[in-house]
Amino acid sequence: MRRPSRLVLCAVVVTAVTTATSCVHTRSDWRTASNEPVGLAPDPAEVKEAVVQVYGARTVGAKGLFGVHTWVAVKPADADEWTVYEVIGWRLRWSQSAIVVHSRPPDARWFGAAPELYSDRRGSGVDELIERIDKAARAYPYGGEYQAWPGPNSNTFTAWIARAVPELEVDLPATAIGKDYLGSSIFAAAPSGSGVQLSLGGVFGLAVSAVDGLEFNVLGLNFGVSPNGVKLPMVGRIGSSFEPSNRAEESSPKFPPPKISKLY
Repeated sequence: MRRPSRLVLCAVVVTAVTTATSCVHTRSDWRTASNEPVGLAPDPAEVKEAVVQVYGARTVGAKGLFGVHTWVAVKPADADEWTVYEVIGWRLRWSQSAIVVHSRPPDARWFGAAPELYSDRRGSGVDELIERIDKAARAYPYGGEYQAWPGPNSNTFTAWIARAVPELEVDLPATAIGKDYLGSSIFAAAPSGSGVQLSLGGVFGLAVSAVDGLEFNVLGLNFGVSPNGVKLPMVGRIGSSFEPSNRAEESSPKFPPPKISKLY
């Protein structure tokens, strides 16, 4: 193996091990893990324009070594709180739907794991996008199903919304396992809603688009490259990180207590 190749391989291995160690440490006790905001979302009391943000954070337990949980957050113009759309699998233990719509800080830690921002859209025309997001969430066909691998799961839900609202230009990382799940379909738009994707049960496939780049799915693990960097299993993405249009103040904004409701 040539020296440059060895250096790249070593860098990937070190990054993966560091990520895995961080995930294990973060999940040492999920019952007491932090759910504090990290300052990526604007305070509704200060920002009156409509905003849509898409986030992801490492999942709980050993699954966090490989995957993230993703969600979509919206704040209509002049709204005084955020609304988060997400799928939470364990809700199926007592509910017929895993889809949840609730008011909570969109940039809150997910059981201790710091969220990453994948998309940020603000201003004119965003209220119309929010209406389409709500419509897409209500039309999600797998609300009564959940499988961590290969799907449907929270990432299948986020990709479903992203395909319905391609203006979000969401470039989900390789760790968003489930984003390639298409049910009984084989062909669709890529998870961002642009380009094209071929997927066999979310286990094998190929996606090509200007947003997602070029991705190969092997047993649910993604390898590829996009305008945002190199996509690798466990690592997620190596490259530029997405920044909000107007970063929130360093102090965490104050939000009201969460209000949880089923999306029906």
